[in-house]
Amino acid sequence: MIICFSGTGNSRLVALELQRHFGGEVILLEGELLLHPSRTVLEVPRGNDVIWVFPVYSWGVPPVVARFIRRCKIKGAHECRHFMVCTCGDDIGRADDRWRNLVGRRGWNPRGAFSVTMPNTYVCMKGFDTDSSEVEKRKLAAMPERVAEISGKIRKGFVGNDVIRGSFAWLKTAVVYPFFKAACMSPRPFHVTDSCISCGLCARECPMENITMKNGRPEWGNDCALCLRCYHRCPSRAIAYGKETDGKGQYHAPDSLQ
Repeated sequence: MIICFSGTGNSRLVALELQRHFGGEVILLEGELLLHPSRTVLEVPRGNDVIWVFPVYSWGVPPVVARFIRRCKIKGAHECRHFMVCTCGDDIGRADDRWRNLVGRRGWNPRGAFSVTMPNTYVCMKGFDTDSSEVEKRKLAAMPERVAEISGKIRKGFVGNDVIRGSFAWLKTAVVYPFFKAACMSPRPFHVTDSCISCGLCARECPMENITMKNGRPEWGNDCALCLRCYHRCPSRAIAYGKETDGKGQYHAPDSLQ
C-alpha cells in the first residue's frame, strides 16, 4: 500500500513510479482523508508493506501528514513493515527521525527511509525559487532510476536511512522546522492580482478544500497545508504570497514520465 501526500505533483510522480514496481493502490491524501483523518479506516492487504510518500517541509514531515499518521486507522498496520520515501529539492535534514517517531508511537514498525531529489517548488521566502529548466529536467530524468533502486531495497526489507541529510541537519530539523511550522505556514499572505481570470482552478484543486470562490475571486480559509498547488497551477500566474513570490517561477509537474 502506498500512501501519498503531494502538493505540486512531485511526490505523486514518485508514488506512481513506486506503483509500477509494486502494484497495488496509491492512496492520495486529500479532501476528507486530510480534513478528518480519524474517520479514515484503511486496510493493508496481507503480505504488503506500507510506503509513506510525501514532500519534506522545511526539513520535517508536513504537518498534515503528521496529523494523518497520528489519527488514522489502518487495519494490519501493526503486522506490516513501514517505509518512508520523501521528496526534496536538495536535502531532508533529519526528517526521517520525525517520521520514525510518528510511526513508532503508533506501535508500527518503521524500517527504511529514503529521499528522492525532485524539482524545487518552495517560493515563499527570500532566496527560495524554482529550479532552472535544465536542473528541473535533470532531476526528473534521474527519478525513475532512483525509485528503482529504492524499490529493490524495500523488497529486501532494508533497515536504515538512505537519504541526503545536508549540512547542519540536526539544527534544521530541531530548530528551523518548528519555527517554520509556527511562524511561516499562515495562509493569510495569499492573494490574487488583477490577472486572475476567475477560473476557479485553485479552489477545485486544493487538497484541503480550503479555497472558496467569492465574487469570482479565491479566498483562503485557515486549513491550509501550504502545499503551493494553487500557486503553481494558476494558469494566469495571478496567485501571490505576500511579496515573497514576486518574480518567481512556477513548477508544472508532468502527469507522468511515461
